[in-house]
Amino acid sequence: MYGDDATVRKILTELGDTWAVVGLSTNRRRAAYGVAEVLQRYGKRVVPVHPKAETVHGEQGYVSLADIPFDVDVVDVFVNSELAGPVADEAVAKGASAVWFQLGVIDEAAYDRTRAAGLDMVMDRCPAIDIPRLG
Repeated sequence: MYGDDATVRKILTELGDTWAVVGLSTNRRRAAYGVAEVLQRYGKRVVPVHPKAETVHGEQGYVSLADIPFDVDVVDVFVNSELAGPVADEAVAKGASAVWFQLGVIDEAAYDRTRAAGLDMVMDRCPAIDIPRLG
């Protein structure tokens, strides 16, 4: 398990409400689109990060985390496991408080690096599943 319930609760309720969602585009069929919608319903600001830098759910998109001109609290990662480690490293460089790898996204070395840098991290879970459970 990469992220116990206490860490999940902390990320979802204590670390801030600005979430950069890496892989979020206007494609409604992609999981990132629906998850971002749920996060917004729970009061999170969702910032799309995608090569197309599209506006999604009313928020301007950016090509990379480094391009976002304001602080980001959590980086939610919807990319393949092979690409996720560099995104976690970018989250550390950006000064995020936490990184969340979605269901099926696993990179143990990135998890270890991110935790060693002082960030909270969850892997292989979905905030849209976890946030309603908080009650």
